[in-house]
Amino acid sequence: MYHKTAVNNGMCVEITRDRSVFSGILYAMFPEAASAKPPQLPLFTLEESMGKVEVFPAVWLAIEDLTSPDSGIKQQALERLQILNAPRFFPVVTYLIFTLITEQDLQLRKRIVQTLAEILAPDEQGLPAPDDVRNNLLLNLSQIRTRQIYALLQVIIEDDSLEKDVARLFDACPYAGNHLLDILGDYKMPLEVRRQAVKMIGRVGYLDAIPPLERLASRLATRLNGQQLMPFAPPPGSNEAELLPAVQASLEILHAT
Repeated sequence: MYHKTAVNNGMCVEITRDRSVFSGILYAMFPEAASAKPPQLPLFTLEESMGKVEVFPAVWLAIEDLTSPDSGIKQQALERLQILNAPRFFPVVTYLIFTLITEQDLQLRKRIVQTLAEILAPDEQGLPAPDDVRNNLLLNLSQIRTRQIYALLQVIIEDDSLEKDVARLFDACPYAGNHLLDILGDYKMPLEVRRQAVKMIGRVGYLDAIPPLERLASRLATRLNGQQLMPFAPPPGSNEAELLPAVQASLEILHAT
C-alpha cells in the first residue's frame, strides 16, 4: 500500500492508496527512471498549488475513474477533475488525460483535446500552468505519431470549432508535419482526413512541408487538367483532385510565413 502525508499551511492530509497503481502510472510517464527504487516524482507542484493539497483525495478518486473502461465514467471523472482544476496543477492528471488522446468515444476525445489545449494557454488571470505540468505535457506531445495525429484530425472533422485547440497541440510536436504529410499522401485514408491534414500543415506552419506540397500540387493540377482535356479518361481515384484547393491554400500560407 502507498501512504503519504501531505502538509500544506499546517494542514496534514493522509493519503493511502494502492502503490502498484501509482507506480504503474509513474513508470509509464517516466520509463527511463524505473529502477528498484524509482524516484517518486511529485503528483502536484506544491509551490504552484498551495491550497490544492487538501483536495488531493478527491483528485485521486477521479484518477481511478479516469482509468475505467466505461466512457461514461471517464467523462464524469474528467468533469470532476476540471472542477478541481486538477489538470492544470497535477502532472499525473495531465499525463493520464494525454493518454486518452485516442479515446474511441469521440465526444470524450473532444473534451480531452480542449482540456490539454487549455493547459498550454494562460488562464483567466493571464498565468501559465506550472512548469512541471507544461513541460510534462510538451514532452509527451513532442512524441505523438501518426495514430494520435489521425485521432486529432477526426476531432476537427467532428467539430471544426476545435481547430485552434488541435493546432496548439500540433505546434508542440516538431515531427507532426512529417506525419501529416504521411496521412496526406496515403490514398487509403479518407479524403476529408487528408484535407484536414494539409490544412493543419498550413495553419501550424510546417515550412519543411513546402517542397512535397509543391510536388503534390503540380501532380494534382496536371491530373485535373488532363481530365478536363480528355473527359473520356478515367477520373482520379477517390476524387483526389479535390485536395488541390486545400494544398494551394496551405502553400500560400507557408510562403507568406
